[in-house]
Amino acid sequence: MLRVREERLRDLGGLMLEMFRRDQFRQDLIVERCDELVSLDERLQELDTLLAAAVSVRRAAPAARCECGAPLVWGSHFCANCGRPAAATPPVVGCPQCGSALAADAKFCAVCGKAITPEQQSEAAAVEPQPELLEALPQERWEE
Repeated sequence: MLRVREERLRDLGGLMLEMFRRDQFRQDLIVERCDELVSLDERLQELDTLLAAAVSVRRAAPAARCECGAPLVWGSHFCANCGRPAAATPPVVGCPQCGSALAADAKFCAVCGKAITPEQQSEAAAVEPQPELLEALPQERWEE
């Protein structure tokens, strides 16, 4: 598409030069070619946006880092470089609707999609997560 755009731009320039030489301007022909170029530009912009979105989805989340700058391994409690305690993970509670495990500060349940209001967050703290769901998760992350 970029090659087609460049060819059309070159052709438009040649057309304008030839019309200038002959002193015969056809505005309808120029407008038609410009409209075609604008639609190509819009399509290219749309494709660039879609590509950028696809790349950003594939990009891994940045690794957590300690204050000293060293990367923190997921689930570690202390920095391997300096020994500082790693940030505590939020407590896990159960969804009031389906009972699946979710962070205490979650706004929605990832399993059933139920919206969790602040009042329900306190109710969710009283509901125990389903044991089979907790078994599938790494234990060191959930121990506190």
